[in-house]
Amino acid sequence: MFGSIAKALFGSSNDRYVKSLDKIVRKINALEPEIQALSDEDLSLQTQKFRERLAAGETLDDILPEAFATCREGSRRVLGMRHFDVQMIGGIVLHRGEIAEMRTGEGKTLVATLATYLNAIERKGVHVVTVNDYLARRDAEWMGQLYRFLGLTVGVIVPNLNEEERREAYNSDITYATNNELGFDYLRDNMKHERGQMVHRPFNYAIVDEVDSILIDEARTPLIISGPTEDKSELYVAVDQVVKHIAPEHYEADEKQKTVTLTEDGVEWAERQFEQAGLLVGSNLYDVENTMVVHHLDQALKANVMFKRDIDYIVKDGKVVIIDEFTGRMMDGRRWSNGLHQAVEAKEGVRIEPENQTMASITFQNYFRMYPKLGGMTGTAATEAPEFYDIYKMNVVTIPTNVPVQRVDEEDEFYKNTHDKFAAIARLIRERYETGQPVLVGTVSIEKSELLSDFLNAEGVKHNVLNARFHEMEAHIVAQAGRLGAVTIATNMAGRGTDIQLGGNVEFRVDDELAEMPEGPERDAAIERIKAEVAEEKRKVLEAGGLCVIGTERHESRRIDNQLRGRSGRQGDPGLSKFYLCLEDDLLRIFGPDTMFAKMMNANLADGEAIGSRYLSKAIEIAQKKVEARNYDIRKQVVEYDDVMNDQRKVIYEQRADIMDAEAVGDVVIDMRRDTVNTLVADACPAGSYPEQWDVEGLKARAYEVLGIEIPLEEWMQEDHIEPERIEDHINALADARMEERVASIEAAAWSNLEKAILLERLDYYWKEHLATLDALRQVVFLRAYAQKTPINEYKQEAFGLFEKMLEGIRIDVTRILMTAEFRMQQPDPMPLPDLPDFLTQPGLLETHIDPLTGENDARPIPSPASSLGMLGAQGPGQVPMGTNPWADQDISRNAPCPCGSGEKYKHCHGAMV
Repeated sequence: MFGSIAKALFGSSNDRYVKSLDKIVRKINALEPEIQALSDEDLSLQTQKFRERLAAGETLDDILPEAFATCREGSRRVLGMRHFDVQMIGGIVLHRGEIAEMRTGEGKTLVATLATYLNAIERKGVHVVTVNDYLARRDAEWMGQLYRFLGLTVGVIVPNLNEEERREAYNSDITYATNNELGFDYLRDNMKHERGQMVHRPFNYAIVDEVDSILIDEARTPLIISGPTEDKSELYVAVDQVVKHIAPEHYEADEKQKTVTLTEDGVEWAERQFEQAGLLVGSNLYDVENTMVVHHLDQALKANVMFKRDIDYIVKDGKVVIIDEFTGRMMDGRRWSNGLHQAVEAKEGVRIEPENQTMASITFQNYFRMYPKLGGMTGTAATEAPEFYDIYKMNVVTIPTNVPVQRVDEEDEFYKNTHDKFAAIARLIRERYETGQPVLVGTVSIEKSELLSDFLNAEGVKHNVLNARFHEMEAHIVAQAGRLGAVTIATNMAGRGTDIQLGGNVEFRVDDELAEMPEGPERDAAIERIKAEVAEEKRKVLEAGGLCVIGTERHESRRIDNQLRGRSGRQGDPGLSKFYLCLEDDLLRIFGPDTMFAKMMNANLADGEAIGSRYLSKAIEIAQKKVEARNYDIRKQVVEYDDVMNDQRKVIYEQRADIMDAEAVGDVVIDMRRDTVNTLVADACPAGSYPEQWDVEGLKARAYEVLGIEIPLEEWMQEDHIEPERIEDHINALADARMEERVASIEAAAWSNLEKAILLERLDYYWKEHLATLDALRQVVFLRAYAQKTPINEYKQEAFGLFEKMLEGIRIDVTRILMTAEFRMQQPDPMPLPDLPDFLTQPGLLETHIDPLTGENDARPIPSPASSLGMLGAQGPGQVPMGTNPWADQDISRNAPCPCGSGEKYKHCHGAMV
């Protein structure tokens, strides 16, 4: 109560904070006459003056008023747009590393220029992050005019750029890019073998557009670079054939968690089926030997029971393409992990692509937390403010609109079933259509959008459908959704990147209607005609009531509903929004009020009858909050587990950078050899044991295997008071002598390059294997909860032990190769350097990320590690150089160890060339 009174008297904390920024805005406005008096040349020279002031000791905050005033005047001259005062407030919020929540149509793209320009003056680089490539290109070209006028350089990162083009773009003062491109470039940089091949420079400042979509929706899954593993398609097909015949009483499905579990009878039935199919070892499905079969069974059950065609995915050109739950867009290249995508492919009878092994990964949370300063902007962030602060330490600041909002948000209407609801929606749309009022309808799936389309066809309403099947035309459809009588069905409006302007969009009409017309007086006259038509049409649309937004059901997240609503009422325009719901909606069915409520609704509502009440709207909001909290827990868990890996990732990537930067790594190699000797001796001669208890033969064998030396251990043990430390000294002396002999036969520079190359190659190999192990650990660690243990704590302990073991493996392996392998000089074949480094041109590598906002192909093949040894080839005892296969004519099993002694399977080593 007291809080409400205080808020009424003094305003909310957000209102007070925004009001405190007015004094800075007044300073900026006071400078406007002075800045306007400058010539174009003097205005563009302002940037250099600001740099001189920074060099003299001033801070960005000191020059903020002048810089913002300069940017505003530059925008007025170059773009024809002058920043409003509320946009100035938004720019200050972005500069301070906070999130500016601004309604749709308030000009967030222009707001970003203020903070971008100010921070780019330092020349440390500013990244402007967009949700798709189209927006990155558009904004870089559009706003780039302003930046270049003010003396700054602008780059844009889009797919299919070569390494040099990417490096140049990152070295610009301002770089536009999507979150995926930035993250994948970071991962690829940390797979390279030379510092000069890396494209990123040190992180400085980033502004994230649609910050809620990128840092929350997309942050539920990590970015992954992966490579293929062995083919198991036959097993997927065999298990799928069994699952297709399972009876509903043999399993229990949980739609909320999207899981399927077998009943006791179901387990017995599955065991009989798998025995007949010859897939079971023994008769017990849950014996350890049948772990792989159980895993495939779980995924096949989920694929056949929980995942529906044309809702969760579609089949296009013989491939299973995922449909995003948020936007309804096709997400070419995205694949479900852990064998689920293969199970769906087996279900649909299409070609089964092999599973992939993770080679590098990072979550968006940990990627963006590497920026010393991070700002963001969106139309809907307030509902997720606690998460933004908990994860990113970013405050959400709601910026007031430039003109008061006139949109009317009507109460929700409830119906008994989907048919009644869609019939009511179709009737309302027809009424609005007949008056000329444009209508935008938001649906949550392809199925629902096409169902509504059928209803509208029956009503005789002409309309456009915007969903995964037609997303190529989306920008043009959205741009004209505000025209007189336009009816647009959109699967989701998040991150579309195009404002709906009442009366239509002049720019898009010019592109569509005058694309073939050459420049000249005739084209100019046609453009003026289109402008006049749009102005007249806007007047008629305003008279009809502005844009009418209809939601066919509530989304899991209130943000998505608000994004749909926000399309109406742009810049003070009139508008209307209304949501229609029924008991068959997924949100109400899975998360909504209890069964008694549903029975009451069914009993008291006649067919076609609607009900509206604040209680019902409140119940829906409570259900949405439950889902939001659950999704936050999922994302938080992703972060907690990735934080463990992130600490290790930092160590590995820092070591790689140190190795690449070092002129020579001889000291590192010596330390590794010393640690390896210490490990060998400690294993054979445990502390506190007596010499007669030592594993003499084992130590001699390991010393020969790893160090290539024979040690007279029995002779050393004759010494008085022999200690393990003394044995270490003896072994180190012999190892040092052997290494000196080996180094003497190879040129110093070549040996130094060799050490570097082997060190990086082994580091990458073991890190890749470590990631696979951590993935497996994460899948099973939850079982520790049955033993009253906290899974995340258990994961931390296990992961730390595995990391120590990995480092030990790297030390031993590097020492073994350098001490025992035989090296010979090879002349390289004359060939031009590829655009991508050799080690990143391995066929089959994929970039993947679950991207709910783009339908872009996020799984592009990455062009493979050729030998990173340059002129040197390496081979151990008994090995042969890669490029030849002396066992090609022998009958060697593809899964047997390769005869060369590499430790790899034959099919992954010399057999790969057969």
